[in-house]
Amino acid sequence: MTIASKVTTRINRSKRYVFDRADFADIAGYDQVGRVLKKLVDNGHLLRIGYGLYTKARENRITGKLMPASPAGADGVILEAIEKLGVDYKFDEFSQRSINGESLQIPASLKIITNNRFKRKIVVNNSAINAN
Repeated sequence: MTIASKVTTRINRSKRYVFDRADFADIAGYDQVGRVLKKLVDNGHLLRIGYGLYTKARENRITGKLMPASPAGADGVILEAIEKLGVDYKFDEFSQRSINGESLQIPASLKIITNNRFKRKIVVNNSAINAN
């Protein structure tokens, strides 16, 4: 099996939607994995959401553009990414009240607040965290 087929097989079999290069360190070296992931992004199998972070992609049936394959959408991908990176986070008051069921208003997107030390930029379509 080639490196590309091993990486593709691992992505397809995984129940997770967010990956980084370290997930494939046992398959090949850092640069080789990077080249394979770049080809998968170019082919539309993955979306690059940040430095070394990728998510499974699928084509939107209506617009024909690529979007995250996660059923939780862009917010779910961002949450999975920051949990994968081990970042402490919380939701703003309005989002937290909606999640707890204390408010009937549903926010258009969740507002995630991270600690000040997390400066990494994660962007999924129009949703972003730390994209100043």
